[in-house]
Amino acid sequence: MASSIDNRDLAGNLNPPQIVVLGAGAIGCYIGAWLNTTIAQLTFLGRPSVEQRIRQHGLTASDLNQRSVFFDSSKISFATNPEVLKSADLILVTVKSADTPEAARQILRHAKPSALVISFQNGVGNAKLLKQQLPDMTIISGMVPFNVATLPEGRLHCATEGQLCAEDHAALSLWLPLFKACGLPIQLHQQFEAIQWGKLILNLNNSVNALSGLPLKAQLSDRAYRQSLALLIEETLHILKLAGIQPAKISKAPPSLLPVLLRAPNFIFKRLAAGMLKIDESARSSMWEDLQMQRKTEVDYINGAVINLAHSLGQTAAINSRMVALIKSAEAGEYRPQDGRHLLSDLMHPQTSN
Repeated sequence: MASSIDNRDLAGNLNPPQIVVLGAGAIGCYIGAWLNTTIAQLTFLGRPSVEQRIRQHGLTASDLNQRSVFFDSSKISFATNPEVLKSADLILVTVKSADTPEAARQILRHAKPSALVISFQNGVGNAKLLKQQLPDMTIISGMVPFNVATLPEGRLHCATEGQLCAEDHAALSLWLPLFKACGLPIQLHQQFEAIQWGKLILNLNNSVNALSGLPLKAQLSDRAYRQSLALLIEETLHILKLAGIQPAKISKAPPSLLPVLLRAPNFIFKRLAAGMLKIDESARSSMWEDLQMQRKTEVDYINGAVINLAHSLGQTAAINSRMVALIKSAEAGEYRPQDGRHLLSDLMHPQTSN
């Protein structure tokens, strides 16, 4: 069923559309902050710790184009009880991939069947899982191409370029003007699996960045770290080719050229990939933040997705498997930043590094 944002009460008066952001992390709060500038009635559904931070500091979002918005805590609707889903016309799922099954259970239990659900999550399988668990609801795959850094006092800063994407679906037509109005227009795509894999290829850098311990710009300026990323991408492209999947171009360079570009000497890379380095100096990957907060990362849904695809084809993905093992060790409390050359050597010889 498609939801409508033209909601009217019994007296015929226009009511604001009701949006719930399920998963009030960095991405969820950033998107929600801008949507909160529209006519929509927006509620964040998340952890008590996030609510406490917002109650203390309010909510600030900013981007590379010097846009900024601030809401005092009194202007933010935040809930920790999933019963708020009952009134939602639109549900934005922004939880970590491991929490998708629980998000589906909450939606199934509390949301009305007419609510539209958009998955703005990493990985390639979250929307499919939501569709399996919520067969009577309209589920749309979405993609967030930009990085959102959490700065002191919980300020959220979009540190890279990019535009929200979603699969082309008629149910979105009513909501597109709202996203455009708040400065987050959505690009629509018919072949969305290609978009998801194109984004996942870029997200392979999350693990490299997490192990480097450096901000993204500094990490990408180091050739050894880029060569490590090139190995991961190259292996992924090989598996995708075997699977008959052509990943979409998400960055300014097509996926097939990324390994060559990443391996270029620094002076060439900085000239050819100036757009890739247009990143806030403080930006880091969400996987790095997870390790710092001693939380489980999404490595199983990023590098792990490559491994699972390889296994479905009777193949292996030794380099991505080694990266998963390194991140798992870091999750277990063995985290220490790795020098780029050491990481590169480790990934080049995965069989001898276990």
